[in-house]
Amino acid sequence: MLKRQSSLLRVVCALFFFAATTGVMASPVGTWKTIDDETGKAKSYVQVYEYQGKYYGKVVKLINPSEPNPKCDKCTGAYKDKPIVGMTIMWGLSKEGNEYSGGQILDPAKGKVYNCKIWVEGSALKVRGYIGPFFRTQTWYKVN
Repeated sequence: MLKRQSSLLRVVCALFFFAATTGVMASPVGTWKTIDDETGKAKSYVQVYEYQGKYYGKVVKLINPSEPNPKCDKCTGAYKDKPIVGMTIMWGLSKEGNEYSGGQILDPAKGKVYNCKIWVEGSALKVRGYIGPFFRTQTWYKVN
């Protein structure tokens, strides 16, 4: 009996490990260090969270900003001249299989809004902003 329980425990642990490493249990929720795809430099920390079935991303810290407490001076509408730290830059994403899509993302440096989809690959978050067939993809790294 004890031998059978030990074997069952090993099988359960192996299944859990397999699910965790293949992305079945991967979630974008958490804090991520953003890496600029044009410069390769770390730019900020973004907290991704779920609220009422949708996924959002908020800037919680800037890494080496060019000025203290920068504002989104290139943004328009409600984001115009608002502080970047604390700003929700990604919104309205829904889980669809292994991806989260149907939302939008704001690039505060350019003041532009793009369609967005994200997915987890190992310990990285792939973030794609796009308009039609044109896109940019960044790789963000988990902080916690």
